[in-house]
Amino acid sequence: MTSEDHRQRLQNFADMHAMLGDMPWQAVRDYIPGQVVYNLSEYPVATPLGPNEYDAELLGMFAGEGVGLIQIHEDWNDSQRVLGADKFSSPDPEGLQRFVDLVHSLGMKIIPYISTGYFDVKDPDFRDSWHDPQRGRLIELYFDYAHCSPSSPEWRAYLLPRLEQVLDQYGFDGLYNDMGYARHLDGQPVLEGQVRPAPHTHAAMEDLLSIVYEMVKHRGGIVKCHGCPPECTERMRVYDYLWVGEAVKSLEKLRDDSRNLQPYLSPCPDMSRAEVVDEHELYLYTIPYLQFPLRVDGRPVTGERAVAPGVVYPPEEKCFWTRHMRAIRKLYLEHPEGPYNYGWWDSSPGRPQARDLWFDYLRLYRPMVENQSRAWVEVGPTPLFKWRLPEKVTATFYVNTETYLVLANFGDQAAVVDSLWEWENRRTGEKTSKITLQSHQLAFLKRV
Repeated sequence: MTSEDHRQRLQNFADMHAMLGDMPWQAVRDYIPGQVVYNLSEYPVATPLGPNEYDAELLGMFAGEGVGLIQIHEDWNDSQRVLGADKFSSPDPEGLQRFVDLVHSLGMKIIPYISTGYFDVKDPDFRDSWHDPQRGRLIELYFDYAHCSPSSPEWRAYLLPRLEQVLDQYGFDGLYNDMGYARHLDGQPVLEGQVRPAPHTHAAMEDLLSIVYEMVKHRGGIVKCHGCPPECTERMRVYDYLWVGEAVKSLEKLRDDSRNLQPYLSPCPDMSRAEVVDEHELYLYTIPYLQFPLRVDGRPVTGERAVAPGVVYPPEEKCFWTRHMRAIRKLYLEHPEGPYNYGWWDSSPGRPQARDLWFDYLRLYRPMVENQSRAWVEVGPTPLFKWRLPEKVTATFYVNTETYLVLANFGDQAAVVDSLWEWENRRTGEKTSKITLQSHQLAFLKRV
């Protein structure tokens, strides 16, 4: 930054303080807005993990559009021990290493799925002392997962060295922790041999997460969590990103349930269940809250994972994922040319324009969240807007050397926002101080 850049940045902050007073703001630091969960294989069917021409082209496209983080799901390992490896190692280590190396060569980071709770009861290493039977099990598709307790010393002693091995063997840039935590039962007495520390019912989970977080941070990595109780973040930081959205059918509910959680959120609206009529609404309900949707992409899902030879599956009428993946399989065989589904949380049939739209919004979002920016989310009454905004309209400022404004109209009627400052519409180039918003519309503006 030049001296003039610094002068403009300082003046922008001074102007915001003059208009917003002491309204709280969020510092943007070490934030990766563009993240993709990449479908890699049809596990438990054996699939080469090494990058092919399709992967090279797609990953190159992601890098060119500013994607910073690739996340691979559990198809990188052998959770069922049917391919000669295990939950903490890959059945194709050489291929996986080439995939990791390609991601790194393109300037992106990569993190794999792990779990501090889920472990298959069929695994020969599984021990009853790790698991409280009243916590139940997750029986879906090909897996039968126990919720291993964070209060079990034996489970911790087994888990943690293996997580270190995952980090060090493949050169991953952190971990995605699908916690597998039955938090609603953590107020119950622990089993004999297990220990729950004070001061609250989630203290054992908080402690385990803090150990994992430090393990990853010692290596300069990133931690993303799914299913973390807010109580675990009150005393210390235990994640960098929080995945939200699985099994949520309403984007409005997802926003309302997550808007006050500790940043940064990685929202992934569950398109296998959600009914989203307008693709633009994925961004309406996220960008004004310092969030950007996680892109579900990668190799097309063929559904073979639901019909693997020798694998026992729950009846379709009792298992959503068995039913859903077999429906994807049927559609794929009928229409091998697509449109494709790209993952567990993608729609079926796929949405061909979704990727390009995601790129379009990422181009608008990235400049607003450059490192050391400040975000004022859902600002309150301010003289800048004559003290009040129209009903169901929110305003969020992203400020650094430029002052950006995102206006969102969640109402069913058009609305007009009258500002003391002049703004340039970043899509059209129009300059005005009076902005008209249609129903369920976002406006991306830059101060003139």
